[in-house]
Amino acid sequence: MKSITVALAGNPNCGKTTIFNNLTGARQKVGNWPGVTVEKKEGRLTYKDLQVNVVDLPGTYSLTPFSIEEVTARDYILNESPDIVINIIDASNLERSLFLALQILELGRPALFVLNMADMAEAKGMKIHADKLSELLDLPVVFTVGNKNRGTFDILAAALKEIEAFETGKTPRPVKYGREIEACIETVSDALAGAVGETDPLKARWQAIKLLEDDKLIKEDIVEFPGGGDVLAAAVACRTRIRDLFQDEFEIVLTDDRYGVIEGLLKVAVTLTTRKRVDMSRQIDLVLTDRFFGIPVFIFFIWAMFQLTFTLGAYPMEWIEAGVSVISGAVDKTMAPSLLKSLVLDGIIAGIGSVIIFLPNILILFFCIALFEDTGYMARAAFLMDRVMHTSGLHGKSFIPMLMGFGCNVPAIMATRALENRKDRILTILMTPFMSCSARLPVYIVLAGTFFAHRAGTVIFCLYAAGIVIAILSGRILRKLLFRGEEAPFVMELPPYRIPMLKSLMIHMWDRSKMFLKKMGGVILVGSVIIWVLSTFPRQVTYTMDYEAGVSDVQAQYETAIKELGTDAPDQVSVLETERDLKVAALLSKKEQERVAGSYIGMIGRALEPVFKPIGIGWQASVALVTGFVAKEVVVSTMGVLYGVGHDQADEGDALAKALKASGMTPQSALSMMVFVLLYVPCFATVVTIYREASPKWAWFNVGYTTMVAWGMAFLVYHAGMMLE
Repeated sequence: MKSITVALAGNPNCGKTTIFNNLTGARQKVGNWPGVTVEKKEGRLTYKDLQVNVVDLPGTYSLTPFSIEEVTARDYILNESPDIVINIIDASNLERSLFLALQILELGRPALFVLNMADMAEAKGMKIHADKLSELLDLPVVFTVGNKNRGTFDILAAALKEIEAFETGKTPRPVKYGREIEACIETVSDALAGAVGETDPLKARWQAIKLLEDDKLIKEDIVEFPGGGDVLAAAVACRTRIRDLFQDEFEIVLTDDRYGVIEGLLKVAVTLTTRKRVDMSRQIDLVLTDRFFGIPVFIFFIWAMFQLTFTLGAYPMEWIEAGVSVISGAVDKTMAPSLLKSLVLDGIIAGIGSVIIFLPNILILFFCIALFEDTGYMARAAFLMDRVMHTSGLHGKSFIPMLMGFGCNVPAIMATRALENRKDRILTILMTPFMSCSARLPVYIVLAGTFFAHRAGTVIFCLYAAGIVIAILSGRILRKLLFRGEEAPFVMELPPYRIPMLKSLMIHMWDRSKMFLKKMGGVILVGSVIIWVLSTFPRQVTYTMDYEAGVSDVQAQYETAIKELGTDAPDQVSVLETERDLKVAALLSKKEQERVAGSYIGMIGRALEPVFKPIGIGWQASVALVTGFVAKEVVVSTMGVLYGVGHDQADEGDALAKALKASGMTPQSALSMMVFVLLYVPCFATVVTIYREASPKWAWFNVGYTTMVAWGMAFLVYHAGMMLE
């Protein structure tokens, strides 16, 4: 079967990935903010007996690369030579979008223009004459509405037709600029033909334009040729001539010429209706981005998100807890007492059951984050935080990856590719792990729900806010010590507000939550089994008392008292039965704690105790924190195993809460542990991502730095709490 490759290129937030998903049936992440796609994505489909390979390139405003995304997009178009470049254009923002379109035309490759968001252009009162635009540019133009899947397969039909036209000898029409610019392009093109041997006039023209724009990557390629130095000298001479003539750099003069061409295209191909239309986005921004009201509104939205996550998630949590209890009870009744039964109940069910009950909270959190993204509020948050971020020597654009860290630190760190300056990228990468990811949420819900039940939502909000504050303060310190340099100016597109589609929100929510569920059958299952093994062996434990005899004594004592009361005092009998059950449970819990303390995991915990005791954290919790390096969800599953939340408990969540209180944990130590979880070393996957995106040096630095900050802040919080008690 014959195959072709098409590359989707376009500005950030123009709908490329939506069209990619429509074409291939994929479910790549989309969002109403610039910089969602940070690396190329590939998909396939079959169309008219052809295998079509579709490549979704990162968004770029030009083919002169500054950020990693732009380098990725341009390198693919130049080096991989796709059969056609499909330029996705935001039809409602045509003037800006055509700037990249002209540069794609300059390549002299088969191209197709797709005017996406045609409905929004029409709502703005724009009537775009596709036939006139196609005639002027000498290439096909297609209308689409990506989020409604309109016009998707018109793209493929037009693309195939254009590829066939090039195969049968079509020569693209070059874009012509001013006389002086054209003279310079011709001079450098001739130099390329003579010194480098470039015979393709369109390729020579494009290389000449890039050399005149002082494109570093092209200069590095040309200088490798024997006559490359002469070509560069010709380009420098032309740049000097243009500077003397126009009193400005060549890039600025060429940009003016390009916008002159665009203005001419718009005059012919676009008609504006007289219909008045209120710009709703601008009206909403008068409030949401106001210098006085914007930050309080942003804080309220974040607070409301966590209140909703905790309060609304409490109801389905109870249903899942009941389901886990039913499964535990069924397994308990069907399996004979054995090590295997203990593994299933006290290891697997106790570990996974302690974590899976938080799935509703994770779903709600991701739904809210998707709502912020799809409405366009995410970009406004970056704009609002620009002034705050400047205290770290960064700008608001760095806040978008950090805000994404509320979901998961791994894609958040990868999103720093959108930052042009390497120092800014590394600094943002080092700050991002302080943003509390969703994997930490179960730990907060357990501890805040146990020790701060009526204020749990507010406590969790304060933790997330503290993460932002500490990230910014750390950035300020690191900027002064390690990343000195000038601050980059902040220019960022604010996309229009859009009503999110429920389907899109649900897909975003589910796709992200699947990672949480996959961990159930992966790292959390394996972690729970390992913790069970370490807490079960060695089997020979010397107890401080005969607990079986103690339980028998308590039961006998209360049975005698209950018989004496008979049936005449049912209320007193009920009170005695409750007291008996509590004392028996306390003895069994103490026995279990002694057994675990004598196990391998207990030995590890005792070794860690001197490190964590100053911050109020017991040995069981300290072991849980160490296992949290693998994945933060493992912290809760480890506590579920170590605190003996097993098959004899009717309610997983309530049992863990009681076990935490019985272990001697106090509100101060719970708060200290939450602060430590918020700030200490990120999970293994995040460290590996830092290793890849920055360097091994910065990955190890992050491990040490975050752990040091976490211990110091937990120490302050714990001892301040003890003083205020």
